[in-house]
Amino acid sequence: MAATKGFFTDTTLCIGCKACEVACKQWNQLPDDGFVFTGMSYDNSVQLGASTWRHVAFVERPVALREQDEHDGAFSWLFSSDVCKHCARAGCLESCPTGAIMRTEFGSVYVQPDICNGCGYCIVNCPFGVIDRREEDGRAWKCTLCYDRLKADLTPACAKACPTESIQFGNLEDLRVNAQARVEKLHEQGLKDAYLYGASKEDQPGTEGLNAFFLLVDKPEAYNLPPDPVVPTKKAGDAWRAMGYAAAGMILTALGTAFLGGKRA
Repeated sequence: MAATKGFFTDTTLCIGCKACEVACKQWNQLPDDGFVFTGMSYDNSVQLGASTWRHVAFVERPVALREQDEHDGAFSWLFSSDVCKHCARAGCLESCPTGAIMRTEFGSVYVQPDICNGCGYCIVNCPFGVIDRREEDGRAWKCTLCYDRLKADLTPACAKACPTESIQFGNLEDLRVNAQARVEKLHEQGLKDAYLYGASKEDQPGTEGLNAFFLLVDKPEAYNLPPDPVVPTKKAGDAWRAMGYAAAGMILTALGTAFLGGKRA
């Protein structure tokens, strides 16, 4: 078994160039997203989907300034290259009824297109809304972590193309060490809002950590990321217990009613 591989995306280094998007589409021969007016001139691909496996988000936010009166309408940009998280506990994998979704020797989550039947269970069980079906064939598609490149000992296309090294690829444990050092450095430089999202099981227990994690400087929602993602199957035990308690309550109520009715008779 090879060492678990992953991505560390440092949003403070992203310049919004979309080189990762282009490289991903080119290497994986993905179709375009359609030449349509989206109302988002800086972000034409809008979101992750069956034909967009890397998406650079342009997040506009107000500037927090002391002299607000002199800077009305001021704003700044946050850029973030989003991707499938290849969750340590993946809802898509756990819900797939055909075995089309597998965990590779690199720890990535991979959809086998020749086995997928397009049922859509994986889509509703992804807490990040990453995986989607392609209209042309109905099958589910998402980032493969460039599985074909990994087998050839090559870096995924998106990380290879990133000019600022905002997207870092490597052994997951090494990435975590580097990411923590980066956060500490940013804190020393005065950027106290910097933190890691999904780097470990402890800070994201709902998915038991992410193999593609992020450094953020604002709340997750600003980057269109859920603050507390949970794999639906993780709640299955609680749901069954609740159902059992409810059933037991109904049985006790019925027995009590029968007993009281018998006494009155």
